[in-house]
Amino acid sequence: MIIRLLSAALAAGFIAAIVVTGLELTLTLPLILAAERYERAEPSHQAAKTLPIVLAHSGHDHSDADKAGPDRAAPEWQPGAGLPRMAFTALATLVGGVGYALLLGAVMLACGREPTARTCLAFAIAGFASVALAPGLGLPPELPGSEAAPLAARQAWWVMTAAATGMGLYLIAIRRSFIAILGGLILMIIPHMVGAPQAPAGTSELPAALAAQFASRSLAIGFVLWVMIGLGFGWAWHALARDAARGAARA
Repeated sequence: MIIRLLSAALAAGFIAAIVVTGLELTLTLPLILAAERYERAEPSHQAAKTLPIVLAHSGHDHSDADKAGPDRAAPEWQPGAGLPRMAFTALATLVGGVGYALLLGAVMLACGREPTARTCLAFAIAGFASVALAPGLGLPPELPGSEAAPLAARQAWWVMTAAATGMGLYLIAIRRSFIAILGGLILMIIPHMVGAPQAPAGTSELPAALAAQFASRSLAIGFVLWVMIGLGFGWAWHALARDAARGAARA
């Protein structure tokens, strides 16, 4: 059973990664590159505004201030432009797809559901709602250069929202009693009543239309990812069963 689960997850993740990587490179990567141009332009823009103030209050030379020192933080690593970036995008999508497929299969088996195509698709849509749609209502996908709340606070709210939504959907769709449905609805609402961490007030050169377009496209691609994982997992699960049955018949 474990080998079958791992094999189906690998197949589903690979199928989903092929489709979704193409969508990411076509629909979201150009927006990220455009946002990075704004992000690189902001420091020089801010420096130009503050330079007169600095010079007015400085009586000595700061010509060596831009030189790297022992306490200067090293720049964050990122893949190079072009093929390296596309390759790392594909790799990250593959790893994420396989991980979600494993989670999908484990949850279905734990709930006692046979991974048919219909069941896999239903659980996949629930997975999208739990880890992407519900958290995205409070913390939409962000472009580089966007104002954001502290990372730890955003992660904590995301985990709370994903867990509460997943448990709420389980109570509503699996347990189905009146109390379970009521409890599930309450669980799904609580994170949004608490509220997502808010970004600090600040100015950003990033156009709001670009950020909105990125958020909508990212959620749409996330939906496609989960649908492909669900369909791929259901297909792979039964294909592996057929192969095992044929092997047993030959033996």
